[in-house]
Amino acid sequence: MKIGLSSNGKDLDSTLDLRFGRCSYFIIYDIEKSDFESIENKGLTSEGGAGIAASQQLIDENVDVIITGKLGPNAFNIINKADIKVFKSEAISIKDAIEKYKKGELLELKESGPAHHGM
Repeated sequence: MKIGLSSNGKDLDSTLDLRFGRCSYFIIYDIEKSDFESIENKGLTSEGGAGIAASQQLIDENVDVIITGKLGPNAFNIINKADIKVFKSEAISIKDAIEKYKKGELLELKESGPAHHGM
């Protein structure tokens, strides 16, 4: 099972970025292997549709779960249609967010946040 986390940095000690579409990196954590990779968020540099680009990127990475701060309506709808569950975390370390997920301590997002337009 793979988890995609919005991140300010490239490792597990980085802080979870509460922004999804405009985060700098995604950490892709494989629970079975206890291993991870970091990838640059393609949505970060897009003029519009950052959440859409970021959503598609994580779908292409075959994640099962996303942990972030909030999702706009477009990103939420794409991720929801892909049957990926989304969980909300505060700005804590990626490592701590993964542990909270494993313990069932994160709230599942059932609806999107407000729409964002541009940067």
